Amino acid sequence: MRNRGCGSLRNVERYPVEGPNSLWQVYRTVSRWKAVRNFVFIQLARYCPSLPVKNWIYRHVLGMKVGDRTAFALMVMVDVFFPERITVGDNSIIGYNTTLLTHEYLIAEYRLGNITIGSNVMIGANVTVLPGVTIGDHAVVAAGSVVHRDVPAHARVGGNPLREL
Repeated sequence: MRNRGCGSLRNVERYPVEGPNSLWQVYRTVSRWKAVRNFVFIQLARYCPSLPVKNWIYRHVLGMKVGDRTAFALMVMVDVFFPERITVGDNSIIGYNTTLLTHEYLIAEYRLGNITIGSNVMIGANVTVLPGVTIGDHAVVAAGSVVHRDVPAHARVGGNPLREL
C-alpha cells in the first residue's frame, strides 16, 4: 500500500510494514550491495577536498542531480539508501556536516521522499533536511536547523521547529 503525503508538511510516500520495526526490514527495500557501495562512495565524498571530484561522485556514482558550481562542504552526509532522490540546483552551498535524508524507517512504516534544493541556496552547518522537502531558489537555512517542511524561494529560515527569521 502506498499513500502520498504526510500531513501538509512534506511530500512522502508511506509504506506500512508488518512484523518487526521497518529498520529490521531495510534490505527488503534496498539491496545490501547498493547500501555498501553507496556508503563507501559517500564516505569518500565526505572527506574529499576537491569539489569537482565530490560532485562527480554524487552525479555519476550515486545518481544525484547536482547543478553547476554547487559546493558540498566537508562531512556532508547524503542518504545512503536513496541518494538518487536528491536534486540540488546551481551555485548552492550545502554546509559542513549537513544531513540530507530521503528515507525514514519508523516502527510500523517507512517513508520515502525526494529532496529538492533550488539554485543559489545557502544551507548552514549541521542542518538536517528530512524526506519530501523542497527548498526554493535563493533561500537561506540557518546552521543547526531541522528542515521538516518546504522552504519558499528567497526565505530565511532557521531553528527546530523551523521558522522564518
